[in-house]
Amino acid sequence: MIETLVTGATGFVGPHLVAELLARGYRVRALALPTEDTTQIEQEHVTIYRGDVRKPETLIAPFRGVDTVFNLAAAHGLWRAKQEYYDVNVAGAENVCRVALAAGVRRLVHISSWSVYGMGLNGPVREDFPLKPVLDIYAISKADGDRIVQRYIAEDGLPAAIIRPGTMFGPGDRVNFGRMADRLRAGKAIIIGSGRNALPFVYVSDAVQGMMLAGFEGAAVGQAYNISNDHPLTQEQMWHALADEIGAPPPRLRVPYHALYALAFAAELAVRSDHPKRQPLVTRLGVKMFGADNRHVIDKARRELGYVPRVSVRDGVRMAANWYLHRQGSPTKTETKAAAPVGEVA
Repeated sequence: MIETLVTGATGFVGPHLVAELLARGYRVRALALPTEDTTQIEQEHVTIYRGDVRKPETLIAPFRGVDTVFNLAAAHGLWRAKQEYYDVNVAGAENVCRVALAAGVRRLVHISSWSVYGMGLNGPVREDFPLKPVLDIYAISKADGDRIVQRYIAEDGLPAAIIRPGTMFGPGDRVNFGRMADRLRAGKAIIIGSGRNALPFVYVSDAVQGMMLAGFEGAAVGQAYNISNDHPLTQEQMWHALADEIGAPPPRLRVPYHALYALAFAAELAVRSDHPKRQPLVTRLGVKMFGADNRHVIDKARRELGYVPRVSVRDGVRMAANWYLHRQGSPTKTETKAAAPVGEVA
């Protein structure tokens, strides 16, 4: 039986990937921090290893004898210290590459981010686009980690593939989808600019499908792939779809893009100087993500991996809203099957 390892297994996406690996008959190991709650992934055939990508000595045992590694470990979604982003997203990526190479794994799938390209680039972005992230520590650190994996592929022959997913959402997503729904319910949601810009959302089962294909398709070695949905909703459509599903009024207030960006810059400076542990009300990364037009071409993944988005963003909103309204901690069998018919992933 093929042995697999998932780092960052206790996050939002990790449990969905673990569930799919188990459903496909793979053995699964999960790497979790010593203090992390692993209740959600403590299934009969999941072996929990306690470790940290920042500490390479803790990776030796979980990597030993593994065929395929999925590196989901990342610092994201919170207003953290800059060093933490670097330690996890950059140094952690290098530690994973080095240990994977030493352990002789057949395939490493590194989960990067669409933000490595930059934002608001006036057209659909392909994988050969240069990595020019915006001046945000999360995006910069993910781009640096992406480059490290590329270097290990080119210089050391590491059998790795890089996935650059869109903004993943679905049951269990408290960072993006959950916060959007909270703001709608509180009457605090706004539309940035015209609202006609595309949002690069991808439903979690489609993201997992891309990871699985990268892990087990031979063509993926040495390659990077955009994994997203090429029929995105606009910002305004996304807010209206979500409002409709949770029974809240859609946002009425529109704020000019450049004015909000300037406000975000000021908010970040204020938090850094006065309250370094607090999160600003609005960030420049958030303004660019929701207010700029961000589209990504997935032709390469379609052609080389056979990737096809199975869940429209609109249907994904409906299923994620169902989770949100019931506050479920993990996807149910009903949700998983609805999102992933036979032959697809959850």
